[in-house]
Amino acid sequence: MRIAKISRNTLETQISVALNLDGSGVAEFATGLPFLDHMLDQIARHGLMDISVKAAGDLHIDAHHTVEDIGITLGQAFAQAVGDKKGVRRYGHAYVPLDEALSRVVLDISGRPGLVFDVEFTRARIGEFDVDLLHEFFQGFVNHALVTLHIDNLRGDNAHHQAETVFKAFGRALRAAVELDPRMTGVTPSTKGTL
Repeated sequence: MRIAKISRNTLETQISVALNLDGSGVAEFATGLPFLDHMLDQIARHGLMDISVKAAGDLHIDAHHTVEDIGITLGQAFAQAVGDKKGVRRYGHAYVPLDEALSRVVLDISGRPGLVFDVEFTRARIGEFDVDLLHEFFQGFVNHALVTLHIDNLRGDNAHHQAETVFKAFGRALRAAVELDPRMTGVTPSTKGTL
């Protein structure tokens, strides 16, 4: 089983993440940020990964440290769970619509962190949640998961719909990339022989 449990404890946050890449979409979240919990649920459900995230952070200041550190810790768990990457498809992509919104996510489990985040939200907040923090989440994830990730919101008028299509597409692209390819059993999908 490709599973991981990671804890991250700093003066700003205490985060614990459990991840099963070969799960069924079971999700358990307690971050103190209901909108983020809703977005993380999209990753689990559409990525068919079991994900548990428990977080306590300095929300009395703002949500920045908590959101970024959840991204970091989830990225660390992903890197541990995917292991040596032998036999995975490596690349994944997905387009996901939600009413008027449409997003595309393309990723490579490359061993190289890189993020292109082209999302122009139509408003600065979704409820109490600052949409700028979504970039911080994904930056934290790619830096520690060591993946190349391109996120493009192609259209959308409703910021909630924009965010939800991004997270659904991310879950589906991640699922495709970590899927085991029966034609590549035991083989690293790279001409370099390593990822």
